This record gives sequence, C-alpha cells and structure tokens, in this order.
Amino acid sequence: MRYNIVIHPDRLGLRPFVEGVKQQTVGEGRIIYQSYHRNTIAVFNYEGTELNVKRYKIPILLNQIVYSLWRKSKARRAYEYAVRLTEQGVETASPVAYIESFRAGLLKTSYLITDQCPYTRNMYEFGQGTEEGREDILRAFGRFTARMHQAGAYHADYSPGNILFDKVQGEWRFCVVDINRMQFGRVSFDKGCRNFERLWGTQAMFSLMAEGYAEAMQYDFTACNERILHFRKVFWTKRNRTHKDEAQPI
Repeated sequence: MRYNIVIHPDRLGLRPFVEGVKQQTVGEGRIIYQSYHRNTIAVFNYEGTELNVKRYKIPILLNQIVYSLWRKSKARRAYEYAVRLTEQGVETASPVAYIESFRAGLLKTSYLITDQCPYTRNMYEFGQGTEEGREDILRAFGRFTARMHQAGAYHADYSPGNILFDKVQGEWRFCVVDINRMQFGRVSFDKGCRNFERLWGTQAMFSLMAEGYAEAMQYDFTACNERILHFRKVFWTKRNRTHKDEAQPI
C-alpha cells in the first residue's frame, strides 16, 4: 500500500495524528455519521484539539481508475476547496490534511482531516415552526450566502445539513461543510438565487433570506425574492413527486 499524505503548512504540528490515522480505524473516534454505502465521519480529541476525520468509501473500480489517472479524489478536492474558501474569508471547517491510499496504482481509501466545526445548529431546524423570533438569523444567512457568492464560491450541495451556525459574541456565524462539490467563478443573479432551492422553510422564511441576500448583493429585493421563491417551488415540486417522505411546503 502506498500513501500520499498532504498536511497544511500551518498544521504541521499535527503530523503525528495525521500519520496515525491510516493505522487506526475511524471507529476509534466518536462517530457522528456512518453509512455502509457512503462515508464515515468521526471526531477525535488530540492534545485538546477536536479533529474531524472523514473516511471516504473505496470507489467502484471504474472510479478508482478515474481518480488515479485523471481526476482528483474527493478528499483532495475537499481539502483544496477548504484552503481556498478559508483564504477568501468564507467559513468552513479549517483544513488540516488529506490522505490517499493506493494499491497497484489505484486509489483505495482516502481521508479528509479538518478541525471540528464548533457550531451546533443546522438549517434543518427551519423545516418546523415559523419565522417569528428568527428573522435576524434568516437575514444574516442571506448576507452570508451573498459574501460566499461575492467571493466567487458556489456550494452545489447547499442543503440544510451542510450549513452549520451559531451565535458567537452576539453575531450569527455560518459554516459550510461537505464541500467537495464547490464551484468557483462568477455567480450570476439567477444562479445565486437558485442556490437557496434545497433549503427547508416557509415562503416567509425564504423572503427574509432574500432580504439579506438582496441587500448585500445590491439587488432589487422584489426581483430577488421572486426568483428565489420560483426556484424553490420548481425544486420541491419535482422532488415531492419522487420523495414524498421528504415533502416540503411549496
């Protein structure tokens, strides 16, 4: 087995932990996500630092060839995207390292190591209740999304579980995770408005997001709100036809 280990220059002090990851099972940490068909995520405490280790499942043979010869692995992409987002001032779990293992020249298991994001809440909570008392959160989230788009970053899987948040020193802070599908470049008006489509909540909640987004992007609120609600309706109408157990109000 051959290993490719890349450690962020600012985190070289964590080399003993990083090099030890390939010799231990992720199950030795505190499991926070596990799927037989997908990936496993565990949290470790190393010398007072909480580290998140994501183990990607071994790709099917075709993808092993693709990732080994032409395309970057998911772990490498997520690491490099995290470095780029951090440099652009978009909050994500701080990158520590990634590990790729190869056998007979083909990619097998890979790992992404980051700091554990300390925020305890995610956007799923807006699937219940109303906007009352949460207006400031929703507007702040719209502004956060605008800052991300202004930085030329677009999260192609901008779904409730991939957006963590909490109040820090009186300010609502947001952190994006699961970022290996990020896109970089100019974000158009329509593309930016469409980025909200996977989120949960009532029309009033989306209008508050639109308010914060339009203000930060210097867009007309009415036009922005109409497009966000349009894309939301199209997405959930289509999804509700095939995922009735996840039906959302439209």
